[in-house]
Amino acid sequence: MFRSLRSDSAPKITLTINGQAVTAAAGQSVWSAMVLCGQPVTRRAALSGQDRSAYCAMGVCFECMVVIDGFPNQQACLRQVAEGMTVATQTITEDRGAPDAGL
Repeated sequence: MFRSLRSDSAPKITLTINGQAVTAAAGQSVWSAMVLCGQPVTRRAALSGQDRSAYCAMGVCFECMVVIDGFPNQQACLRQVAEGMTVATQTITEDRGAPDAGL
């Protein structure tokens, strides 16, 4: 459904998405890296548990919230991938709050 328009010569970085090592082009968004590796689900809806993903892909709808490097509520469509980054689908429900980021 989606494909990258970047040239194959763009510098590559490695990150982990839901436990899977993924290679992505430097400068692309976390959300696009998730979609291109076949993992478009960014979060689970708090009440229904339904899968969600970016709706607007430009930072307005907040549907793309993920956990990045242990910090919840990060907008995947606005964050650029970084070497060694760890991304996880976010699941925050009424009975399971946000993970403790050790702050």
